[in-house]
Amino acid sequence: MKNWLMLISAGLLLLTGCGESGADKLKIGVSVPAATHGWTGGIVWCAEQAKKEIEAANPDVEVIVTLGETTSAQADRIENLLARQVDALVVLCQEPGPLTPVCEQAKKAGTYVVIVSNPLSNRVEDLFVNGDNRSLGAAAAEAMGQLLGGKGDILVMEGIPCPINTDRVEAFREVLAEKYPEIRILESQPAWWNTEKGMSLMENYLQKYPEIDGVWAGDDDVLIGALKAYEESGRSDIKAMVGGGGSKTIIKKVLDNDPVVRATVTYSPEMISVGIEKALEGLRNGGKPVNGEKELLIPSEIILNSNAAEYYNAESVY
Repeated sequence: MKNWLMLISAGLLLLTGCGESGADKLKIGVSVPAATHGWTGGIVWCAEQAKKEIEAANPDVEVIVTLGETTSAQADRIENLLARQVDALVVLCQEPGPLTPVCEQAKKAGTYVVIVSNPLSNRVEDLFVNGDNRSLGAAAAEAMGQLLGGKGDILVMEGIPCPINTDRVEAFREVLAEKYPEIRILESQPAWWNTEKGMSLMENYLQKYPEIDGVWAGDDDVLIGALKAYEESGRSDIKAMVGGGGSKTIIKKVLDNDPVVRATVTYSPEMISVGIEKALEGLRNGGKPVNGEKELLIPSEIILNSNAAEYYNAESVY
């Protein structure tokens, strides 16, 4: 993700507004879920950081960030943004289905619409910005294969059963089957991207399997719970735990040579910053995506001890 941050910074310089003093500002409305766990907390923080940076570099732009504790609250916030006549709308949906109608309403009103991470039921957006979920699973499998030397019995802690999770898990399995066929998945169960559920699932795994070589927790919050359960068990058989998301807590463990938490992969909340930047870029381009792009995928990258310092940001909340 570090490469994407460099592109954002460059884009801010290129898109600096030259509007006349007193002219109406371009308004970019941003709707994201309230912080309910680490990753969404990172989304909120990144959105606020993007607001500060874009407004500082573009005097003719106003970025309005709103939070929704529930899907209905998020829909209300979007309607309020539309009432304020925003020129662009950037949305990371808590639940895409129920929020699709209000996004359709925005599009019909002539608003430039950028959707981040969770696709709408009806793809009316001008641009879709997303982490590459297949690359997340593939990167995690590659990390696991390297750390275990291509052999071992592992357990998988999936996310919420949904298309995003399916893409990640299928890619993980495909890479193992193709490149590391001697790594066997003992069991794969959902941990719902939740620390407490990760701890509970790991406790069950530890009771069920007397020997475990590796664990893929598809979310860093889940990995925190899994690690706690493992540490409390007193066992010492696991050679590698691999996370997902790139939280600073897990990156710090990798950086500090934790004996168990040895890798994670990026799925950075900075994608909301990319979405906001792309919304401004589209407005500057006459309300059309630059080069006609309709979808922007941000690939996941493997974080190991050898490169963890490049990804660690002590100031980030995630």
